[in-house]
Amino acid sequence: MRLSASIGGIILKNKDENELKKKLTKMQFEVTQRNGTEPPFQNEYWNEFREGIYVDLVSGVPLFSSMEKFDAGCGWPSFTKPIQEGEVEERQDSSHFMVRTEVRSRTADSHLGHVFNDGPGPNGLRYCINSAAIRFIPKDELEKQGYGEYKSLFDTK
Repeated sequence: MRLSASIGGIILKNKDENELKKKLTKMQFEVTQRNGTEPPFQNEYWNEFREGIYVDLVSGVPLFSSMEKFDAGCGWPSFTKPIQEGEVEERQDSSHFMVRTEVRSRTADSHLGHVFNDGPGPNGLRYCINSAAIRFIPKDELEKQGYGEYKSLFDTK
C-alpha cells in the first residue's frame, strides 16, 4: 500500500507503507495510520506545559499551541483550539459503540484524536490529542527548527 506522507516536515511522495513503518514507532504508526489510541497518562505530552507548538508528526505542519493547552485530567494533551482551523479536519467516528468527532490532520491525513464539547475555552471545545500523533517544538527552538513565524504566538501584550 502506498501512502503520501512526510517525516519531520520533509514531504515524501507515494511513500511505501513499510518505509513509513520504519520511520515511525509502532505506537506512532498505529495511532496516525490505523486510528489507534495510546494509553492515558502514559504518553509523552499529557503533562508537558512548556511554551511551544505541536506539529503533525507525519507532515510537520503546525497544529496546536501551548497557549491553548490545558489540563483536562483525561491523560492526553488537550487544547481549546488549533493554530489553523483548516489544518484540523473533523469526521464522525462511530467506532467503539459510541459516536464521537474524530480529528485528523488535513495535510498528512493523520489520525490525531477526538474533539469534545466539554472544554473551558470560549468555544467550549476540548481537542483531545494523542501524543503519538504530534511533535512538540519548544518556543526557544522554533527559529532553529524552521517555525520562527510562530514565535509571535508567545508575545505578551
